[in-house]
Amino acid sequence: MRIAMASDHGGFALKQAVAAYLREQGHQVEDFGCHSTESCDYPDFAGAAAKAVASGACERGIVVCSTGIGISIAANKVSGIRCALCGDLFSVEMTRRHNNANMLALGAFLTPPPLAERIVDVFLNTEFEGGRHQRRVDKISALEEQSQS
Repeated sequence: MRIAMASDHGGFALKQAVAAYLREQGHQVEDFGCHSTESCDYPDFAGAAAKAVASGACERGIVVCSTGIGISIAANKVSGIRCALCGDLFSVEMTRRHNNANMLALGAFLTPPPLAERIVDVFLNTEFEGGRHQRRVDKISALEEQSQS
C-alpha cells in the first residue's frame, strides 16, 4: 500500500518510527515532511499529505503531531479526507469499519511506538463495512460539498 505521512516537529520521531515499521511491512511511504525537530507549522505538511490521499496518489495517510489534534483538523480541511485521531485499537477499528477513514492522526506525546504500530496495523487492515455506514459517509461528503458552494 502507498501511504502518505506527515508530521510537525513534535511528531517527527514517531513519524520516523512508524514509517520505518511500514517499510518493514512492505508498504511504500511518501514522506511529506517535516524532516527534523526544528519548530514548524503542521498545516503545511498535513495539507500536502491529505492532498495526496484525496487525489488517489496515496491510498491512505498517517499524520502525527504532539497530540494529533491540530494535524487532524488541518488534514480534514482537504475535501475528501476523513482523518480520525485514534489512540486505541477499538477507535481505529471502528473509524475504518464505520467511517471509512482514509487518514489516521496520532498524538506522539500520548502514543508510544509499540502501540502506534498496532494502531497502524488495524488502520491498514480493517475494511469499511459499507451498507448503512456508506449512507452516513455520503452525508459527510454532502456537507463538505455544501460548505464549498
